[in-house]
Order: sequence, then structure tokens, then C-alpha cells
Amino acid sequence: MPTITTDDGVKLYYEETGSGSPIVFVHEFAGDHRSWEPQVRALSRRHRCITYGARGFPPSDVPPDASSYSQARACTDIRCVLDGLGIDKAHIVGLSMGGFATLHFGLTYPERALSLLIAGCGYGAEKEQSAKFRGEADIIADRLRRDGMPKFAETYALGPTRVQLQNKDPRGWREFADQLAEHSAEGSANTQQGVQKERPSIFDLEEGMKKITVPTLIVTGDEDWPCLIPNIFMKRAIPSAALFVMPNTGHTLNLEEPDLFNRAIADFVAQVEAGRWPMRDPRATIESITGVK
Repeated sequence: MPTITTDDGVKLYYEETGSGSPIVFVHEFAGDHRSWEPQVRALSRRHRCITYGARGFPPSDVPPDASSYSQARACTDIRCVLDGLGIDKAHIVGLSMGGFATLHFGLTYPERALSLLIAGCGYGAEKEQSAKFRGEADIIADRLRRDGMPKFAETYALGPTRVQLQNKDPRGWREFADQLAEHSAEGSANTQQGVQKERPSIFDLEEGMKKITVPTLIVTGDEDWPCLIPNIFMKRAIPSAALFVMPNTGHTLNLEEPDLFNRAIADFVAQVEAGRWPMRDPRATIESITGVK
């Protein structure tokens, strides 16, 4: 079983397919390395596609102590994957929890990123939602430890931004929910309390985001309500960012609309590799609608 070992001794399982410029996929809380299968099948025809399981998500190690999990650690684990596979730079694609890690990777290791695709990123980021989100992380962790993963998955897979997948693709949703039920309750609980609960708000990262020059694409579904305002904020803060909104789409957007999502990645990466991804024209930031000062 292929693994890389992080600098704090945790083994992360990975898979790689194809050749060409590398794309590293960073999964969400309700997903794992398998969640990127529609992307790997399409994009490995031209790229070296790498998926891996975050710490706490078997077959990666499940550290028993929540202190082994954090937003900074999730970011550093991406770098450890690159180091372990001998990759200098890669396109980094992350969804939700993985989108937060991708954003932090761009802030911390910009020299290691060819591009950043940040999808479904923003849950709990709004200041008025912070206390509620932190409280929900504790509730989720308690339920995971008390009831186990299969029972938790029955309800979590039917959240208000997941039902869109069920409505469009019942078979795909069933596979998603079944895979979620196979996760480690301990690892998921520790992830909730170490990563999700303690991560900083996107709105506190504005000054750092203003300095990002790595080509960036922000992707959200228009029915992923908690992410809409944070995504607009990131678009405005990051001078190298574009915003792509997928219509009638929820949170699990790479599974819900795989063809549209794959085209977005492919077009984005092609523009980056052709040297055609722009920085924002300063004239586009003038507050007057007409451009008159």
C-alpha cells in the first residue's frame, strides 16, 4: 500500500494515475481519496493525478489525539505529499475542508503551487456564524463517538447542500453516502475538533490573500449557501482569482456535476500552463460604476 510519511510521523495513503504536470486533489470532510474518481478518470489522460487520504481517513493513519489535527497541519500535509513524491510544484485542487487547506497552502507555500483551485470553501467563515459552527463541530464529534460512523452518515449525507446530489444522481449519492459510512469515527471526530472547529475565518486572512499571485480559481455551487458570501470575498481579496459559480448545484459539486467541474479544471490548468492566466487589472477595482473618480 503506497504511503508517504509526514514530518510528524503520520502515514498518508495516496494513489497516482497518469503522467504530465501534477495535480494534487485534497478531499472534503465527508469524502476521501476515492471522492475524486470522476476527476482522475478524465484528467489523468493529460496529467499526473494524485489523490490522498487526509490524516484520520483510512487507509491513512488515524492519530488518536485531536492535537495531531489542525488547519496548519492539513496545509503542511499537502507539502509533505509533494515532498514524499518528489514534486517541486503542482496544481492543487481542494474541496471544502480541502479547499481551506488549499487556500492556506497558497498563503504558506506559494512557491510550491502552479495554481490553486479552491472549491466549496467557506463553511463557518462568516463572523456571525462562527460560534454556531464551532458548537456544531463539538456536537458532530460527540455524535460520532457515541453513535458511530454509519448512523452519522445517514443524516450527514442528507444535509441541505447534499440533497442536490441525491436529486440529480441517486446512484452517485448512494455511493458517496456508503463511502462516508466507512470512515473512521475517531478520525472524523478528531478532524472536527482539531481542524474544522479551530480553523481561522477566511475574513481574517484578507491581508494575506491580497498578496497571493498564484493563479487561482474559486468554484462554488449557487445552492451552497454558506459558501456564497465567503467566495465573493475571496474573489475580491485575491488579485489572481476568478470566480466560477455552478448553477443549481450544492456542496458536493465535483460529484454532482463532474463534467462541468472537470471542464473548469481543464480549462483553468490549460490557461495557467499557457501563461495566459491574468492578474486583475487595477482599473477593475475602481469603485465608481462608470469609472469616473
